[in-house]
Amino acid sequence: MTTAIEVSVAHAAALRHDWTREEIRALFALPFPELIFRAQSVHRLHFDPTEVQISTLLSIKTGGCPEDCAYCPQSVHYDTGVKAEKLMGFDAVLAEARSARAAGASRFCMGAAWREPKDRDLDKVCEMVEGVRALGLETCATLGMLTAAQARRLKAAGLDYYNHNLDTSPEHYGEIISTRTYQERLDTLGHVRDAGIHVCCGGIVGMGEGAEDRIGMIATLATLPGHPESVPINMLVRVAGTPLSQVQPLDPLDFVRTIAVARITMPKSVVRLSAGREDMSDETQALCFLAGANSIFYGPKLLTTSNPERDRDTRLLDKLGMVPTR
Repeated sequence: MTTAIEVSVAHAAALRHDWTREEIRALFALPFPELIFRAQSVHRLHFDPTEVQISTLLSIKTGGCPEDCAYCPQSVHYDTGVKAEKLMGFDAVLAEARSARAAGASRFCMGAAWREPKDRDLDKVCEMVEGVRALGLETCATLGMLTAAQARRLKAAGLDYYNHNLDTSPEHYGEIISTRTYQERLDTLGHVRDAGIHVCCGGIVGMGEGAEDRIGMIATLATLPGHPESVPINMLVRVAGTPLSQVQPLDPLDFVRTIAVARITMPKSVVRLSAGREDMSDETQALCFLAGANSIFYGPKLLTTSNPERDRDTRLLDKLGMVPTR
């Protein structure tokens, strides 16, 4: 006999694109044990709760970005010690991809500090995508804004995922970035989706936003015409020289709540526990997995910021009885 709890969980796991802020606010307000129970129950309907996808993120073009994102050490507007570099060569990128595959990664992500790629640079990135795919890895790129034609070019090269985060709520966005609009981000997501590339889109929490902004960010993501197949939730990494270097850290349980609400509202998406893990305890990360996160980035760096060493991640997964997805 089906119980009331099972009916409630099945209803919560239904794929919806009409979430209201009131509904999402109510999820955030649930008692913590109830929220985690609901998130884990939804998670189990679509994923193996013992599996975590391992990804590697490589900065293929570092520094010199003209944008003024207040969290980013790669912006030319801030003195953070990050120097502008040229686009990496094909052979160097392929060597990094082989190393990532040997370390257990199944996805290889390439990031470039551009406002948008020039067509000549896109040709080189497309060659990298083709090379990485030939190694048997899923491919992801984050290159800034794209035109519809550029998205189609990446699709033709075989790109699996394109990352373009919304970062925060529409209301808080102007406090973080002034060099591109929220609508421009949504336009790029539309171009990516129309080209047939999977969308990777999430945000950053701990940037001085309020609870309503975390609600607004999840509401925007969960009401997109198609849920992002990949939803990275990042904890701000405070970098000296950026405007957000002195912001107060977010309570870890508020971060876990954000993971849980993302899982409930986007039940089939891979929820990525992304930046900020180096400062998280094993217990916080374990709660994130319990809340429905099922992907992490391996490797010592995420673009230019530090990330836990592989050995620490391996020990944590072993302690939790979790295994990499293959």
